Amino acid sequence: MPVPVPRQRAIPAVESGQAPAASTGGPSGDPGAVAPRKEDTAQNTSHTTATVHHTNLTLLLIEDDPGGSPIVPELLDQTGKPIRVRTARNLTEAERLLTDDVHCILLDLALPAPGRAGETDDELAVLRHVLELAPRHAVLALTASGDAERGAEAVRVGAQDYLFRDELDGRLLSRAIQYAVERKRSDTAERRLAEGRMRAQENRRLERGLLPTPLLEGSSLRFAARYRPGRSRALLGGDFYDVVRTPDGTVHAMIGDVCGHGPDEAALGVELRIAWRALTLAGLCGDQLLNTLQQVLEHERSDDEIFATLCTVDIAPDGRRAGLCLAGHPAPLVARPGRAPRLLPYDNNGPALGLLPGARWPRLQVELGAEWSLMLYTDGLIEGRVGEGGERLGQDGMVEMISRQLAAGLTGEELLRAAVTEVREMNGGELTDDVAVLLLDRVP
Repeated sequence: MPVPVPRQRAIPAVESGQAPAASTGGPSGDPGAVAPRKEDTAQNTSHTTATVHHTNLTLLLIEDDPGGSPIVPELLDQTGKPIRVRTARNLTEAERLLTDDVHCILLDLALPAPGRAGETDDELAVLRHVLELAPRHAVLALTASGDAERGAEAVRVGAQDYLFRDELDGRLLSRAIQYAVERKRSDTAERRLAEGRMRAQENRRLERGLLPTPLLEGSSLRFAARYRPGRSRALLGGDFYDVVRTPDGTVHAMIGDVCGHGPDEAALGVELRIAWRALTLAGLCGDQLLNTLQQVLEHERSDDEIFATLCTVDIAPDGRRAGLCLAGHPAPLVARPGRAPRLLPYDNNGPALGLLPGARWPRLQVELGAEWSLMLYTDGLIEGRVGEGGERLGQDGMVEMISRQLAAGLTGEELLRAAVTEVREMNGGELTDDVAVLLLDRVP
């Protein structure tokens, strides 16, 4: 009857770097294991949390008649500690003995492999089954003397090395086991590094695709933006922004914040940004646009409790006036030459999107003047802690900070970079919330 191929059950010590003590041999342990000596047991107890370098190595021998042909002599590692040996006559026994503290597998390639009717003959079928059973373990292939071609093929398939059955001795096998374990660890680390590099490249391409490219062709306004997700190693958070110029010469800017910081919130933010751009280019503005965006959010959100704040600004073609709509979002900051920066009015701030069905968002007309800088931001910029009392920076603190930086001559990207850096420093470390800031400047 074919022997089924068992599934991998746990991450082995060869990868985790830790090998918990296990009682596996002797009269009270598994019948297929070599009984550990007293010094083995003592060392197991004292090294339960040590790394592979300081823990007794464990070898699992898979051989059809290990009792009748004792091919494994007494083994010692490089520090003189005994290498423990377990034996299995087939893959079913191997699965039972393949616990977390096994570091290496010594497989006899002559062992019969499970087969299926109609399968072509495969001399390395048993090795392929073992690699499927234990993809994270080091594997040594054992073959007949002179069959180097089969051994080399075993290494090509996935074994760390191969040995000749009738040339084994304690020193050779001990050295081969340690080499196989370290090579497996090195291969695993190299694979993870390569995967990490590939993932980073993919993430950079993804980020370029998800962050907006402003559509300002034909406009004299200058644009700058800064984005910093709050999640560790994240590319995007729940904050989103965009700027477009419509054919009539109006420049529309938007910034928003989906509650939460996970990938679902980031995805929803991207959806809302894309919807805003499409609706804006289609001619919607003000209350009509926000009402449609709320419908998009209600259909796309994963939970009825999720909402989003939003600030939209539409700047007239002459650049001197703007319409402002706030949906539960902080008011933008405007700075003009010879005047202190201030916040735009926010008395008619409507509710956040997704909170109240049938809500309205009044559009407020504001005068900007001939020369100005308009900064839109999310609450991550103003909710950082300052001082030993744990108080938040707040909008007043942000206005004061921007005033100092403008007085120092900072503009554009440099101003935004300095603002985010100073907020982080005042917070005493990385901010927990996402931060998005965009700046529009009009210089005659």
